[in-house]
Amino acid sequence: MTLAKLLPAGLTRRLRLDQRGVAFIEFAVTLPILLVLMSSGLELANYVITLKRIGEIAALTADNASRMGAQSAIRNKPISEAEINDVFVGANLQAGSIDLAQNGRIILSSLQRNGSDQQLIKWQRCFGDLTHASSYGVEGDTPADGMGPANDKVMAAPGTAVMVVEIAYEYKPLVPLISLPLGEITDYAAFNVRDDRDLSEVYNTDGDDVSTCS
Repeated sequence: MTLAKLLPAGLTRRLRLDQRGVAFIEFAVTLPILLVLMSSGLELANYVITLKRIGEIAALTADNASRMGAQSAIRNKPISEAEINDVFVGANLQAGSIDLAQNGRIILSSLQRNGSDQQLIKWQRCFGDLTHASSYGVEGDTPADGMGPANDKVMAAPGTAVMVVEIAYEYKPLVPLISLPLGEITDYAAFNVRDDRDLSEVYNTDGDDVSTCS
């Protein structure tokens, strides 16, 4: 004997027509999809914000590096390892919560001309724990067409230098359970030095730490 035969006819009909709880079941079915869509949107928004911040840090670092040099009335402005370290400290402070020191790498290069009028990466300094090699050359290289992306290369003019900054950052997802193709962020910026600079070397009379790229 079926359950329908055991119940009063009126009750059976009311149960068939009762649609209470249908909306709750529909919500329970669609909730996981809504959560995935909302989380993905939040993740993409955070990625775009991080991408913009990395670009701003690259520009600020190159700008600050272009202003380095102790004031001198009798010779071109010399630069020191301490000033380079200060530029990196400023970049890390601007990075704030994205933790550039642990998850990123800043590569600062001085692009100049050598005695043969070739482009020369005179010196290069790095900051951050991320393992990432320069995409445009290392200290001592003589890149024939300068430094930078293929469609945006820069070259140093005679008697001056260009501060070239590369930044790589390993993006950390907000919601690790969602797999989106959001990996390493890279950016680049370059500024010509602002004043006459002593291009012969980076001085270190106080024995400061040298932020080498090795």
